[in-house]
Amino acid sequence: MLIERIYDEDLAQASYLIGCQANGTAVVVDGRRDIAVYQDLAKKNGMKIVAVTETHIHADYLSGTRELAAATGAKIYVSGEGGPDWQYEFDGGRLYDGDKITIGNISIQALHTPGHTPEHLSFLVTDGAFSDQPGYLLSGDFVFSGDLGRPDLLDEAAGGIDTRFEGAKQLFASLRDKFLTLPDYVQVHPAHGAGSACGKALGAIPSSTVGYERLYSWWGPYLAANDEQGFIDELLDGQPDAHAYFGRMKRENREGPVVMGERTPLPELATGTVAAGLAEDTLTLIDTRPNSEVHEGTVTRSLNVPAGKSVASYGTWVVNPEADKNPLVLLAKDQETAQDMWDHLVRVGIDNVAGYVTSIEGLPTTSPKLIQPEELGGFDAAMVLDVRNKTEHAAGHIPGSHQLSGGRLMWHLDELPAEGTIVTYCQSGVRNSVAASALRRAGYDVVELDGSYAAWTAQQNSVATA
Repeated sequence: MLIERIYDEDLAQASYLIGCQANGTAVVVDGRRDIAVYQDLAKKNGMKIVAVTETHIHADYLSGTRELAAATGAKIYVSGEGGPDWQYEFDGGRLYDGDKITIGNISIQALHTPGHTPEHLSFLVTDGAFSDQPGYLLSGDFVFSGDLGRPDLLDEAAGGIDTRFEGAKQLFASLRDKFLTLPDYVQVHPAHGAGSACGKALGAIPSSTVGYERLYSWWGPYLAANDEQGFIDELLDGQPDAHAYFGRMKRENREGPVVMGERTPLPELATGTVAAGLAEDTLTLIDTRPNSEVHEGTVTRSLNVPAGKSVASYGTWVVNPEADKNPLVLLAKDQETAQDMWDHLVRVGIDNVAGYVTSIEGLPTTSPKLIQPEELGGFDAAMVLDVRNKTEHAAGHIPGSHQLSGGRLMWHLDELPAEGTIVTYCQSGVRNSVAASALRRAGYDVVELDGSYAAWTAQQNSVATA
């Protein structure tokens, strides 16, 4: 048997390819939309992908299940659990508690493990060539290394009302009745790692075991004592901000993401074409440089999405494909770099990319306004806006500042003043540059705090010790 973990650092998301080496067939679990990685992996191992499935209706990325099935002819399997309000709306086989997908010597059994979501499945894997007992659990967003899937996302992102309490009770029951009944040696392979907003304390370790989580996770003592209320109270306390785009992902994943098919490579666009599109507001430029370079000058009304491992994450802060209809133009050093960025963006449903440019020369530019930490006290700001997470704000913030995380900002503009200058900050300035670019494009007068909270704290400390 082959189990391969495919990890996306951008979204801290893990998908898996499970293959039977005896007959050359494979299943992909929780795949993403840029599917070449699975096709290449299957080809490398002489396997054919015959089935695709997923643990639940995802909120943090757009599922590649339909994309992969269309490209390979694989059969789709999705959860049929959760009741009428949590049914997938596209064709595919339905899995219920105890159902199995079999490929060669491998059995993949669905376990209904609600809590994070009502329809959630985990997959118990048995390598029949080695044992008649299961040895592996793909736990999805149920059990992570050191943590659990949060049960409040349906309230935060899907329009639910107080569903978190029932979800927390379901998680307790799923742990008690499903997870902790498994042998301690069963290896646990979760769908997310550190950095994901699907939990509050996810570990960076890629896998665990039932026994290790039983003994050393924060929730273990509550289950050992059968303390459901204590478990619920700790589980719900201190969860991070849920990004606003999660709601869009939930809807599209339930309905069935659009199948892109084979994408044409992104073209390099002529400067004149881009300049005309910007002037007519029929194109939007994505400045992918770091904030330090953006502050020296950027394309007027462009959006800052710095290149690197967080293109998808930051892209969702500033682009809402349901409302923003302009094709995007990426600033990239070459075609390969632009293509990689586009791969990241399609993982969150930002598909409409027209092409790329390699320079901003010849395009209209502006320099974002900055303020130094020592100038803030005497500055007439309509609002000082903290775009960090609420947990960061609670740990320390500029007095009088208003917290609204970058991933929620553009969906909650009603919290901002209609007039006056807004001073924005994050921890170091990276997130601040992303958020501020979106506000400027929306017409707000924005001044970024240079160096953000870290610089302000250092300045305060230097004044105190002077």
